[in-house]
Amino acid sequence: MNERTAASATLPASVGATLELLARGDYVADRSLATAVYLALTLRRPLFLEGEAGVGKTEIAKVLATALGRQLIRLQCYEGLDVASAVYEWNYARQMIEIRLAEAGQEGRDTVEEEIFSERFLIKRPLLQALEPALGGAPVLLIDELDRTDEPFEAYLLEVLSDFQVTIPEIGTVKAAEPPIVVITSNRTREIHDALKRRCFYYWVDYPDAKRELEILKVKAPGAAAALSREVVGFVQKLRGADLFKLPGVAETIDWAHALMQLDVLTLTPEAINDTLGVLLKYQDDIAKIQGSEALRLLEQVKAELAAAQ
Repeated sequence: MNERTAASATLPASVGATLELLARGDYVADRSLATAVYLALTLRRPLFLEGEAGVGKTEIAKVLATALGRQLIRLQCYEGLDVASAVYEWNYARQMIEIRLAEAGQEGRDTVEEEIFSERFLIKRPLLQALEPALGGAPVLLIDELDRTDEPFEAYLLEVLSDFQVTIPEIGTVKAAEPPIVVITSNRTREIHDALKRRCFYYWVDYPDAKRELEILKVKAPGAAAALSREVVGFVQKLRGADLFKLPGVAETIDWAHALMQLDVLTLTPEAINDTLGVLLKYQDDIAKIQGSEALRLLEQVKAELAAAQ
């Protein structure tokens, strides 16, 4: 390992250093989140991040992998996810070829019986890959949107998160020499079992307040005019207080700022809002509720509050 890789693999030594590490990856975090990340890294416990979609949960794992110089292994969860897709499966096509060769007399049958379930025929999926040693340190394992999976798979994760090992009946137990950095996210479409949560450090990633969201926008959309950024953040903050089916996340705020910049919008107008509401809101009922007079009312409130603050 060269010096650069070794240096990048060093874990932060304090909460303040964790804040700096996240900031180097353009992630604006508050101290409580940095504390949870720091404890998870130093005590080698999985970090369980729960919150609404678009608040930056997945981004934390990406930033950690980049800032620490570690490989990012992502397991995107979905309904019906099973061991074959998440952990391992056997390469049945290669196994059949070996069997056919043995039947044709080109390979000894005894050899085939010994090797047919060896590591040579094993297809490693994300969870098994994360247990292997890696250059630069243990990888960052992102288990994204765990709430989308079924409960049996969630139960299977207990062995992985408790002992950082998986059991393959034909081979035995595979255990990580160095535990991976594990980040689990959930949008809370269903409750995750307490048994799994107990193995993790838990943190609820909430929507940011106006001050922090403005800081995020300065980092993620630096080309936006300061006045436009303040109006964008103010309007989004107002939307989050409305009775909507799906509130806009930070990701939507950033996308909206970029969209307005692309349209050469320097200050928010009712027309600009109505034309681009689909960037912020993803359901027609929500758009219909805000479009028109309600958008004008919210915009007037935002401009009045900004004028008073100045």
